[in-house]
Amino acid sequence: MATAFRDWPWPLQALFYVGLTIVLVLLGFYVPGLPLTSVRTQLEAAQAEVKPLESDVQNLRVYKQRRAELQTEMDALQKQLATLQTIVPEEKETDQFILMVQRAAITSGVAIRSLTASPIAQKPYYFEMPFAIEADGPYYSVLDFFSRLGRLSRIINVGDLKLSSLNASGSKFHMAAGSSVNGTFTITTFFTNSAEQNAAAGSAAAPAKK
Repeated sequence: MATAFRDWPWPLQALFYVGLTIVLVLLGFYVPGLPLTSVRTQLEAAQAEVKPLESDVQNLRVYKQRRAELQTEMDALQKQLATLQTIVPEEKETDQFILMVQRAAITSGVAIRSLTASPIAQKPYYFEMPFAIEADGPYYSVLDFFSRLGRLSRIINVGDLKLSSLNASGSKFHMAAGSSVNGTFTITTFFTNSAEQNAAAGSAAAPAKK
């Protein structure tokens, strides 16, 4: 005679319920059409989409770090560019340059008697702006003047240097005490952009457009 379920010992009833629960869960996961199966499929699909996204996020973190490094390099290059633009400016800045030379001469105790601009020479990547100078003063003051020229913010080359002893009594200028040397030389500075060249290029291009 079959025994009613309620009359089973409670351990057997508990074991039965546990087994039934396991069977129902497995059916929910693996039997097509059941809600649990649908949710499981969606979960697996979402996990499959997450994996490439995690890889993309990792790659973006690398790019973010690289971007910070590039920004630091750009800032350093900007500072170098600003320094180079001071040494070799884009424009001629003739007035400022002449004032720099004149201040160096006055500070050294040298008198500049004449300063004549020579024609600008065009090079592949820059322009040369030379000046012919005549100056006089004490010998060591002239040496100090050349030393100060080398320490100016702009690049300056000194060439065609000719020094001679100075006869103060025969000079047409008023000489400072101790003046003993007269010199003629050329100083050349540089810039990268010529307004005259740009204007000439623009005027030459205008007829071609017509």
